[in-house]
Amino acid sequence: MNGARHLYVHLPFCSSRCGYCDFVTVVGRDGEHGGYVDALLRELELERPLLAGELESVYLGGGTPTLTEPQALEHLLRSLPAAREVTVEANPETVTPELAALLAGCGVDRVSLGAQTFSSRLLRTLDRVAQPDDVRRAFYRLRDAEIGNISLDLIYGIPGQEPADLARDLAEALALEPEHISAYELEAKPGTRFTHAHGDELERQAESMESYFERVVETLSAAGYRWYETANFCRVQSNDAGGVDLRAKHNLGYWLGRDYLGIGVGAVSTIENRRWRNAPSIGRYVAGLARGERPPRELEELPAEVRATERVMLGLRLDEPLPLSGLEQALDAGEVERLAGLGLAERGESSLALTRRGRFLGGGVTARLLA
Repeated sequence: MNGARHLYVHLPFCSSRCGYCDFVTVVGRDGEHGGYVDALLRELELERPLLAGELESVYLGGGTPTLTEPQALEHLLRSLPAAREVTVEANPETVTPELAALLAGCGVDRVSLGAQTFSSRLLRTLDRVAQPDDVRRAFYRLRDAEIGNISLDLIYGIPGQEPADLARDLAEALALEPEHISAYELEAKPGTRFTHAHGDELERQAESMESYFERVVETLSAAGYRWYETANFCRVQSNDAGGVDLRAKHNLGYWLGRDYLGIGVGAVSTIENRRWRNAPSIGRYVAGLARGERPPRELEELPAEVRATERVMLGLRLDEPLPLSGLEQALDAGEVERLAGLGLAERGESSLALTRRGRFLGGGVTARLLA
């Protein structure tokens, strides 16, 4: 093994919990940030042999990584291995000029900014703290700190959202000229308080999702963004040396089936034929690592056929053909031929891709292709 080239770091701290969120997060715990970061770095030290000497990406997700106490956040960033791309997720209300300067000074070259929507009414529905002006201020503060690769996260399918709301969100996002936009259909997991509060509206809204998805793709494509993954778009830039690839290197590693190491509570790792998830308890996590022990984990073996199936499912989300070497057993040859005949898939000599029409149907088409 040559080592994983992608590192994920989970920072679970939030000021409040959004009703639709089911990530591993904790509210408050201000006095625990430094101890948690120390535990993260102990876990990284234990697992460092699993990483390659040179990393493609480091990604700090959460939670709200930028809510982490500044001294602890700086200590973490300066202690992490170097990578070609270092991304930090940020909530707009946390981005002060000082925070933006801290990120830039610690080598962060990409920030994923959780805008979600530019409608104050819909932000209240999502239990979001930031307001539209906070998003704009945060964006320009990051620019002032010379962070030249900013991604905006948008959500559509919010209860009460009308087509005009989505059109305004897309126009507001494009006006900022970010390098990257992620636009996700709202997915409220069963059992969350959001589902209890808005279940009926979410069911009604589901009927509009296909048209909303098409509007997102058409609007961003017309503005010069590459629809490179089902929910992700990047600007196409060029310089004297050729094109600049603004796709998210970290997430691209997931979609291409690369190995990755995750550290922190609830973090997932996939290395060779194994996947494990750290337990979600911060107390057990910090205490165990203080004793030099790995955190409690759920371990899953990944047989070759499982990895092949996952590789197909994730790879067909991309706009580039999926090489089929070693993946043929995961496909239903008859369905591949049938769906190609319907204009939903394209079979090359040794590759497979969904057509534009097939990509709009997405997971349904991929499910039929699988053996």
